[in-house]
Amino acid sequence: MSWLDRVRNALPFTAKRDTADNLWHKCRQCQQMVFVKEWEDNLNVCPRCDHHDRIGAKERFAQLFDGGLHELIASPAAPEDPLKFRDTKKYVDRIKAARAQTGDRDAYQNAFGRISSLPTVIGVQDFAFMGGSMGVAVGEAFVAGVEEAIRRGCPYIAITAAGGARMQEGTLSLMQMPRATVALARLRRAGLPYIVLLTDPTTGGVTASYAMLGDVQISEPKALIGFAGQRVIENTIREKLPEGFQRAEYLLDHGMIDMVVHRKELPETLGRLIGYLAPEKAA
Repeated sequence: MSWLDRVRNALPFTAKRDTADNLWHKCRQCQQMVFVKEWEDNLNVCPRCDHHDRIGAKERFAQLFDGGLHELIASPAAPEDPLKFRDTKKYVDRIKAARAQTGDRDAYQNAFGRISSLPTVIGVQDFAFMGGSMGVAVGEAFVAGVEEAIRRGCPYIAITAAGGARMQEGTLSLMQMPRATVALARLRRAGLPYIVLLTDPTTGGVTASYAMLGDVQISEPKALIGFAGQRVIENTIREKLPEGFQRAEYLLDHGMIDMVVHRKELPETLGRLIGYLAPEKAA
């Protein structure tokens, strides 16, 4: 930036001009430049290569609930640094940075609304918040979402996106796996459906727990889904893995998930599934 640009931008009465930074979005898949407005209107899906970009809870709730109308469900308080963990940075500083970047308290949020006029609770995991990692706060939020669905007598939908358990919380993060499993057992005893939407990426301890316990497993196209990384597996078994291994389409072909659904078709698909799985709510 030249000295003239710096002076002009510092003047309070000078209107800010649109620049390449706020007019264009570069697709992470095909590297093509797309108008931000076109990209957002297409639900954050690249109109050139159909790459489904990662989005957070705000965008998910707006797209899936009827008219975008929803009621946020407060998550229980959780200890923020139970182990007083520090690596290159203090854990509390990493949390503060993630909150400043996303505007959220942690990586998981719940909301209640209607899909195709049917009452539903949705929980969304945001990869932008520390890689969507599962710590105590995520576990508390997940259980709270399930309990709210039981209280309201409606289905629970979990939308997953995570790099796995949060290492800064050690064993406490791993304990969220059985906690989520127990909560889902209560949901099933109440006769209520549990639907999972797997998004890019869903890996590690999240895949090993609530991400793979749905009555119906859905995925967005080409989402990365797995437990260990592909290179780790190849180094362990000393074999080359098939093309597209751990991608949604491969898992669908091998019976790991039930369907791959384009983002544009999710509201209709979820509404149809809720009508099938909870017919008394559709009456």
